[in-house]
Amino acid sequence: MIRVHIICEGQTEENFVHELLVEPFISKNIHLIPSLIGAAGHKGGNINFDRLMTDIRHRLLGDKAAYCTTFLDFYGLPSNFPGKKEAVVCAGLDEKFTCICNSVNKKVENLIGDNAMRFIPYVQMHEFEGLLFSNPKEFAIGIGRKELEVKLQKIRNIFTTPEDINDNSSTAPSKRINNLMQDYEKPLHGILAALEIGLDSIRQECRHFNNWLNQLESLDFNN
Repeated sequence: MIRVHIICEGQTEENFVHELLVEPFISKNIHLIPSLIGAAGHKGGNINFDRLMTDIRHRLLGDKAAYCTTFLDFYGLPSNFPGKKEAVVCAGLDEKFTCICNSVNKKVENLIGDNAMRFIPYVQMHEFEGLLFSNPKEFAIGIGRKELEVKLQKIRNIFTTPEDINDNSSTAPSKRINNLMQDYEKPLHGILAALEIGLDSIRQECRHFNNWLNQLESLDFNN
């Protein structure tokens, strides 16, 4: 079975992998192994590249038959993260996504050479919460707030895709949710919503997220 280590930004991303991704990938003979960035016992967050690189190096050099990928939010990356400053000024979502992922991949390759061939960079545009706008109706049901469906749908209608919901400090996906639901708790409500929405709907609506999973599904022992 192919092993893929997924370095997750926080507990929500780690739980998302456990709850929505592990089982479907097992059927494809791929074992996804999510873990939080940083030392054991750390709760994630506070992303910096040095900490991330420590984890990447540990996964790829410590398990040379496995792959490694990331599950980070673009919004939370510091300005000195590889490619962040360049990506911020990119005009389109595709350019921004390509810039940040290529920059991370190049940096990892420079540091560990050919071992980086088993590394697949992925940065969620713009936040994990963007995925939840894939289906505002199911989102509202999942968090037990059916009355928010119309307002959530209104936000979704402004953007071409859920991943386009921007990363301004007041208009990022999580900020928009907090404005509607002040008691929103990402680890709890985020997973409940994602489970209600379902992986198929999220993949259909979020192209970069879907392409990431397509990459993982296409892995084989000879890559």
